[in-house]
Amino acid sequence: MTTMTQTSARFREFKMPDVGEGLTEAEILKWFVQPGDTVTDGQVVCEVETAKAAVELPIPFDGVVHELRYGEGTTVDVGQVIITVDVAPGTPEEAAPAPAASAAPAAPEAPAAAPASDEPKGRTPVLVGYGVAESSTKRRPRKGAAPEAAAVAAAVQAELNGHGAPAATEPEVPVTRPLAKPPVRKLAKDLGVDLASVVPTGKDGIITREDVHAAAAPAQAAAPAPVPAAEPVTAAADKAEATVSARETRIPIKGVRKAIAQAMVGSAFTAPHVTEFVTVDVTRTMKLVAELKEDKDMAGVRVNPLLIIAKALLVAIKRNPGVNAAWDEASQEIVQKHYVNLGIAAATPRGLIVPNIKDAHDKTLPQLAEALGELVATARDGKTSPAAMAGGTVTITNVGVFGVDTGTPILNPGESAILAVGAIKLQPWVHKGKVKPRQVTTLALSFDHRLVDGELGSKVLADVAAILEQPKRLITWA
Repeated sequence: MTTMTQTSARFREFKMPDVGEGLTEAEILKWFVQPGDTVTDGQVVCEVETAKAAVELPIPFDGVVHELRYGEGTTVDVGQVIITVDVAPGTPEEAAPAPAASAAPAAPEAPAAAPASDEPKGRTPVLVGYGVAESSTKRRPRKGAAPEAAAVAAAVQAELNGHGAPAATEPEVPVTRPLAKPPVRKLAKDLGVDLASVVPTGKDGIITREDVHAAAAPAQAAAPAPVPAAEPVTAAADKAEATVSARETRIPIKGVRKAIAQAMVGSAFTAPHVTEFVTVDVTRTMKLVAELKEDKDMAGVRVNPLLIIAKALLVAIKRNPGVNAAWDEASQEIVQKHYVNLGIAAATPRGLIVPNIKDAHDKTLPQLAEALGELVATARDGKTSPAAMAGGTVTITNVGVFGVDTGTPILNPGESAILAVGAIKLQPWVHKGKVKPRQVTTLALSFDHRLVDGELGSKVLADVAAILEQPKRLITWA
């Protein structure tokens, strides 16, 4: 979905789109352009992280970047303008207001197409009443801010001083804000502390929570501090991922982590969970995995125990379709699904995500192996799309890769069952009347007891276990 508006024939605005299903906000992870850069229709200008995934946003028109409204690390509501583009660079603004006579009485009058004299060459933001033009005067970069950030700060100051006219005597400092991340700003507001009076001790001049608490003390309430030069539209104020002190680290809850927390709390306290366990001998499954790795039909795809477990669960769902359902609270209906979008819980640097394989029930074993490989690779690279995580029906979580025997998994919201697979270990096992070393694992199936009775849940788990113990049943039961 592309969201944009047009403020004039020259400047166009690009708003934060809803890149998922009903998402309300997204965090800007990285800007790929800066003010003054030329962009073309379809060019990726930034990467954002929604509650579901990281997504690249393309610009829907050509032009020159005029302004970045938010910095990296900032969470922006859907529908807010994040970037403006000059689609007719080099031409005067149609309705350029005349500079006020009192704004700069001593300054010489500049032609309408000339930018402010202190703007850096090649990075000139387009101001109201001015066009894009080269400037021979270089602006001295200030400590703690990138050249692009300094250019935007100068642009905002010039506009405030007379609709684009440069100030005669006042520098840009009065319109800048101290460097502090949003939670610190809120703390300062709650304590009645003016951030401009706080001495920063954090890296690159960033004000920490400790600085605010110190400033709130009576002995330091009046201590003045220089105002760091940075605008709220730059990334510098928002890049800090955590506030670190000698005794604790505070990490903002946002993006995927925020979504995980909300989803798990909602699921745990909405759907009555029941978890059942079974320990099973998977020695024959491990032998089948080794054989499939040598099979020419499986050439080029990754074969592992998860592939056989996934196929076993799909067969169990086919035999017990009632487990593949959802509870519709609004309409008071149980919605049985005639398809299986098989979710695979994946741990990524950004947190836990659950992409799913669409119509997994229709896939052959080689097709399922290929889909699993693509899903894992995409998740590892952080490129899973919101669409890939929507519409799941049943999920598998493989905690065994961490050496864990099993767990009590929480349902993915909107789903009725989740299968946890524990570590596969060599253990003593009674086989054909004798104790032998066998490959053994423990499975745990959690299900929504509103729509899955204990009998149905037990049958599903027993079927998965039976297939893994005798994998030839994949053929007879499929």
